[in-house]
Amino acid sequence: MAAAKGTGRKGSAGRRAGTRTVPPSRRVVVAGGGLAGLALALSLARGGGGGLDVTVCDPALARPAPGGDASRASAIAAGARRMLETLGVWGAVAERAAPILDMVITDSRLADPVRPSILNFAGEVAPGEPFAHMVENDDLVNALAAACREAGVTLAAEGIARFAAVPERVLVTSASGAAIEAGLLVAADGARSRLRDMADIGWVGRSYGQVGIVATIGHERPHEGRAIEHFLPSGPFAILPLTTRDGRHRSSIVWTERADAADYLLQLPDEDLREEVERRFGLELGEITLLSPARAFPLSIGIARRFVAGRFALVGDAAHVVHPIAGQGLNIGLRDVAVLAEKIIDACRLGRDVGDDEALLAYERARRFDTVTMGLATDGLNRLFSNDLLPVRLVRDLGLGLVERMPAAKRFFIREAAGLTGAVPRLMRGEAL
Repeated sequence: MAAAKGTGRKGSAGRRAGTRTVPPSRRVVVAGGGLAGLALALSLARGGGGGLDVTVCDPALARPAPGGDASRASAIAAGARRMLETLGVWGAVAERAAPILDMVITDSRLADPVRPSILNFAGEVAPGEPFAHMVENDDLVNALAAACREAGVTLAAEGIARFAAVPERVLVTSASGAAIEAGLLVAADGARSRLRDMADIGWVGRSYGQVGIVATIGHERPHEGRAIEHFLPSGPFAILPLTTRDGRHRSSIVWTERADAADYLLQLPDEDLREEVERRFGLELGEITLLSPARAFPLSIGIARRFVAGRFALVGDAAHVVHPIAGQGLNIGLRDVAVLAEKIIDACRLGRDVGDDEALLAYERARRFDTVTMGLATDGLNRLFSNDLLPVRLVRDLGLGLVERMPAAKRFFIREAAGLTGAVPRLMRGEAL
């Protein structure tokens, strides 16, 4: 199994952690080198006190580290930020992370000359702690990968061809034919997870017939840490603050459009597309420019019928996908990671192995209700706001207006968005495993 540059370790059944051979019962293989997969590997390596052997397999690890003005950025909620800080990663991205200091919501038609604010959230969950930061995905992936290498995680630049779970271990075969015996295999390989299919775990979901368009936008005036979500008939248009770079004020947009309209928009010349963005972006921040290509991805809702099987678990998009209307997709994936790592580490401290059935079932119980609830909530919000029926608009604006006048309700929604309600896992409380 080929190791990514800089790991200094080879993949084989005879792996070592430090100077001693690690048995399969202390070995975890993670399929997928994205944000969720790397965060899980780091959580296990740090929490295991050097006693766990962790490998991340992904062909993308062979590619050069991305950089520049990428179009993808994510909202990192306060709970997820605490987790990254506890894992020793946040310091590497903090200077390039833009705090969301407040959030404004409007509800209007595209042609309306004025978009009045109907709901405004202050952005702190505690004094000096914003409820979220915007971080560019490339920065966070690079920081997690570097921390994984430092923690002794093997980064293998190839995929997994097949696996077979037996009572005491899971036998994993890489794309090159290398074999490894582990106690647990975790699929973090995205919504179209091959490993989920190989484990014969079903998927329930549907397409929204919508597309999410993302891009990085430059503008004349500073955003002052304000996020704006315009609810338009075709779907939400979110403007999310990024840090200033090379003297340019920047924001990330997440633009929801009907699929047929998105096909037309993405074929426009750059200047025409910029004008379409400006119609939705507004003029509050002055003239805008496109700093990255606009990229599109289909929107859907879906959930795996099970999150675990024998010596196998799903995390992140491999387990669930939700509409980006609330910006929670990555955060619920990181919550998966925090809970699974906690259950595994606790089981190991009791003398059980990394693939312990009770630990995996406890993970599934802890995450399934939360995931279904978030999926239904985002689905309902999308249905409520992605239409232009006057009675519906009146009802939703009345509801938002009532929330605006209820400070206690606003504080609850802020803490919910920050990932600090319910049974918060230890990492998201800022506690080491």
